[in-house]
Amino acid sequence: MASPLETNPAQRPSGAAASPLAIELIGINKHFGPVHANKDIHLQIKRGTVHGIVGENGAGKSTLMSILYGFYSADSGEIRVNGTAQKIADSRHALKLGIGMVHQHFMLVDNFTVLENVVLGAEDSALLGKTLAHARTQLEGLARDYGLEVDPDGIVEDLSVGQQQRVEILKALYRGADILILDEPTGVLTPAEADHLFRVLRKLREEGKTVILITHKLREIMAITDEVSVMRQGAMVKTLTTRDTSPGELAELMVGRRVLLRVEKGPAHPGKVMLEVDDLVVTDDFKVPRVKHVSFSVRAGEIVGIAGVAGNGQSELLESISGMRDQQSGTIRLNGTPLSLEGDDGAARARAAGLAHVPEDRLRMGLVSAFAEWENSILGYQNGYGKGLGLDIAAAKKEAKEHIEKFDIRPPSIDLKTANFSGGNQQKIVLAREMERNPDVLIVGQPTRGVDIGAIEFIHNQIIKMRDAGKAILLVSVELDEIRSLSDRILVLFDGQIVGEADPATADETELGLMMTGAHKGSQPASAGPGVPPAHETLVQQTLVEMSPQNNTGGDTN
Repeated sequence: MASPLETNPAQRPSGAAASPLAIELIGINKHFGPVHANKDIHLQIKRGTVHGIVGENGAGKSTLMSILYGFYSADSGEIRVNGTAQKIADSRHALKLGIGMVHQHFMLVDNFTVLENVVLGAEDSALLGKTLAHARTQLEGLARDYGLEVDPDGIVEDLSVGQQQRVEILKALYRGADILILDEPTGVLTPAEADHLFRVLRKLREEGKTVILITHKLREIMAITDEVSVMRQGAMVKTLTTRDTSPGELAELMVGRRVLLRVEKGPAHPGKVMLEVDDLVVTDDFKVPRVKHVSFSVRAGEIVGIAGVAGNGQSELLESISGMRDQQSGTIRLNGTPLSLEGDDGAARARAAGLAHVPEDRLRMGLVSAFAEWENSILGYQNGYGKGLGLDIAAAKKEAKEHIEKFDIRPPSIDLKTANFSGGNQQKIVLAREMERNPDVLIVGQPTRGVDIGAIEFIHNQIIKMRDAGKAILLVSVELDEIRSLSDRILVLFDGQIVGEADPATADETELGLMMTGAHKGSQPASAGPGVPPAHETLVQQTLVEMSPQNNTGGDTN
């Protein structure tokens, strides 16, 4: 199928003369001021394979792929595409060479149709009608060939996240991509959508396309890739054949030390009910109900996990319980006492009652990035540091130093602006502030979002320690593996309602996935979109044997 963009045939593989390598990077270096983001990178990616690239935040993965896609120019080194040296000036040039990229945050115009988004920037005629008619025919063929069915006349903002991702892939294929870069492609997908995506990637590989997969989920690496390259601190550490490695080995290469991938915890010993939510109704900023008559309880010494696809009321639920958002109706009790959380000081009253909150979005709700570390360390609790008309800064700084040491916050500087810490260390600042207040109830939203693998291990251990100390913990995460490994009970939230409860020790991934999409209690399974069968086998199921302890492959890293 011809690309609407001009291509140079000499730049594309042809017959026996084609190079077996789709991409070869030789001695790539890139600096951003004093930061050496890519250090003499050498990488070979075979044509017709799925090649994974893993590494911690700041390892240089995105910078390297941005150089390949033309967003950045390397300071030195050489890029070869299908055996030919190329100077990739920009992303349009990359597309002419057959390189497409699907970004983690989709680059779509929400109020345009699917068809309009696909042709945007790739119009082949001054008459838009002619371009759209030609594109419609091509789009239908691509969708049929690769299992990427989506309504070409659908408005993008009305599509599910999984369908929007299909549009991004179709955009790249429509422009003639033979090499497809995907950046964290499953971060916002349901299990069914992730399963379908991986079937699509296998189909692309069968058709001779080359896929480069950037992900921090080692299960996905093990399930779909042929080879995997590990980066650490800007350097390429090692490239391995996937079938000859394990998540444990990959994690150790990423971090530079042995990492415990599985959450090790003993059985819970639940005590009395500490948090009760009864018939809670919460609306969003537009007065649309997002939490609909929800009731549940959390006991001392247990972790209750709430599983669900993002946008099903989790954020409004946590904000209401923590006093950040008014409830429309219902009751929240802490240790048997109803909490009055309405008004601007609701969060302060919740804290005073013994509830601590690690918000889903640390930068928007948990930290002030322009403040120093010690200032964020007391944020929300500053009234406890009163000294006359001011603050007891010496006491606040002393406690901040203790937090840094206990939670291994790096760099260990209480005066450093919080914006200059990595995501994982920012998360540790918030966790230390909330956990060290000795709360009766801790609610945690997305505890390891955007966090390095080493910090994930630490954060999980701290949550387990709080449970074992008799605290009641409510955990919300879009990562199903995280919910299953940390929780003692799982509640599934769909469309603002709790649609099921499961024991993580016996929970079936398929059933959990179906509940997350609204298919539960014998109702008809909700479709993940056109082309996705309702009865599906999730990616997690496909890799359970590979991930089992007997095979020494550890667990997911989130």
